[in-house]
Amino acid sequence: MSGGGGTSGQPAEKATPRQQPTNWSPQQPPAAPQGWGAPPPPPPGGGWGNWNQPPAAKPGVIPLRPLGVGEILDGAVSTARAHWRTTLGISLAVAIMIQLASTVATGIWMRDNSSLRALETEAEPTRGEVLDALSGTFSALGVEMLASLIGTVIATAMLTVVVSRAVLGRPVSMGDAWRDSRPQLARLLGLTLLVGVIVTGAVVLGFLPGILLSAAGSGPAGIGIGLLGGFAGTAAAVWLWVRYCLSAPALMLERQGVLASLRRSAKLVRNSWWRIFGIQLLTVVLVFMVGMIIQLPVSFLAPVLSGDGIDPLVSGAVAEITWTYLIVVGIGAVLASTITLPISAGVTALLYMDQRIRREALDLELARAAGVPGHEGRTDDPAPGN
Repeated sequence: MSGGGGTSGQPAEKATPRQQPTNWSPQQPPAAPQGWGAPPPPPPGGGWGNWNQPPAAKPGVIPLRPLGVGEILDGAVSTARAHWRTTLGISLAVAIMIQLASTVATGIWMRDNSSLRALETEAEPTRGEVLDALSGTFSALGVEMLASLIGTVIATAMLTVVVSRAVLGRPVSMGDAWRDSRPQLARLLGLTLLVGVIVTGAVVLGFLPGILLSAAGSGPAGIGIGLLGGFAGTAAAVWLWVRYCLSAPALMLERQGVLASLRRSAKLVRNSWWRIFGIQLLTVVLVFMVGMIIQLPVSFLAPVLSGDGIDPLVSGAVAEITWTYLIVVGIGAVLASTITLPISAGVTALLYMDQRIRREALDLELARAAGVPGHEGRTDDPAPGN
């Protein structure tokens, strides 16, 4: 690799801040060092916990040292605050694209929800009635999932680039983020689909024995084995999700291929699974709570503005789906996504950097790339490699 370091076995090239590029590809902080997986020894006089040690350099949104949970969350929020035009612009554009597709699809296939209302009065609906009621739901859901997939890939790619610049304290515009991320979008889409297939496949394989037994006539045994298998499959899916959760920033910032990114993530997560799982779970809960705080008032306001009042919410009946209802709900979803997308993408990118700092002393490369005094001409850094 070239740029921020030399090829494996060769000394790293000297560079000034003006010479350092702004990508995390082979032109900037390198991939994993060959044969070198531990940070350098602490300076004389104590380790990381020594009160006499000078504070770590902080050219951007995080200090260049191993990060705590609070620092990772704060770094994601600080990135959105320091580059708010870019981060909110990206997330707002993506959220509008996703919600526009979802709103139009829902309006086309589900505005006439008489079939769903009919199920409320039918004690034993026929298969045809059920399929007729759910066909529009599945069609709208398919369009929404496709739009969400494409939008999430674009947002993840561009926001990861923004975080990589924010760590170095460098400005970044939406145009910069798009130019840097565009060449990797196809690979990131393939990676996202592959991880989705792997995680979903684990759950399906867990339920499959019970389903086959039930189809063969062993109802009670099939239900029991299905529940046990489903639990095991869900646990395996969570394990796999955490194992590969750092593959997207690895693909974007190291310009890795799809399979290489999966292997890279597995290597970085190894021996840190529970810590990464805890941080990702905390992020999911935080994002969910923020989204609910925004969307819950909108869910009460939408039927009122559409003329139904709050009776459907109180009684649990199917609300009348009008264009007014869909637009109000869509505005709430856009606002929630605009705020939560930078948080989730930022935490994942910073987790990736934190793991590389802990395992590969990436902080030295970042300090040199950011032009921190005392790091511009370092030649004692280990040689990087793939």
